[in-house]
Amino acid sequence: MNLSYDISRRAFGAMLLGSTATACAPRIDPAVTEPEPPTQLDWVEGYAPIMDAGYNLPGIPSEYLQGVNRRVTGLYQGEAPPNSLDVDPYAKFLYHVRADGTATRYPVGVGRAGRSIRGRATMQFMRAWPGWTPTQNMLRTEPEVYGDFRAGIPGGLRSPLGARALYLFRGGRDTFYRIHGTNDLPSIGNSGSAGCIRLFNQDIIHLYNQITAPMPVLIRSPEESLRVDPENYDRGVELPPTMIAAEELIGPDAEAANRPPDLDALWMGMI
Repeated sequence: MNLSYDISRRAFGAMLLGSTATACAPRIDPAVTEPEPPTQLDWVEGYAPIMDAGYNLPGIPSEYLQGVNRRVTGLYQGEAPPNSLDVDPYAKFLYHVRADGTATRYPVGVGRAGRSIRGRATMQFMRAWPGWTPTQNMLRTEPEVYGDFRAGIPGGLRSPLGARALYLFRGGRDTFYRIHGTNDLPSIGNSGSAGCIRLFNQDIIHLYNQITAPMPVLIRSPEESLRVDPENYDRGVELPPTMIAAEELIGPDAEAANRPPDLDALWMGMI
């Protein structure tokens, strides 16, 4: 649902409504290789199955959208400037802050302990249906997780970056952290990646369609999170990465299955 409310700081936190190399670490599950739309008729508004650029994106079952774990719009009570993104890795939310004082809040999954960045960055550019390649640091520190994927995964339903990715820079240099979509539904509202911010695919598409690059990004510290949203501070659990063999995720037909003829037209360069 996308409903507007005149709400306080605490009410916003508690409200219930009824490629290029990247540091992002996928919790890879074989089930995401061939997503099947769940058999659910009463989809939560905004989370039904959608067709996007030739891809049939499954809907988000309501079990993953309980409580605060869904998109909502209301008055913004945080500390980021207008026309920016505000990420709270402790309460597990991302806010798109608008000039009129409102914000849309999206539930997110974040990095494992000690792996998230904080402070200010710039979302320098964004891409639709991006591919993913582990960084050299990821290959060096966790070869058992990323070694089979050193050649990368093409953009499409199998890509850990999902339907869209926003690329974060500092001082003109790539941080290798991304805000992106995911098929890993249980990760939303929890910690489990190598530091990136992941959203339901329906939410990253919604956000992507509302913003332009470049855009300032604030990633809250623990102190900022406690000050702004103490009710939701440190919600969720920490999840381990799920490992599978590369051939289960990127079989010989992956390229044809994941790249519709017009995919290149969807890629956006530096703005």
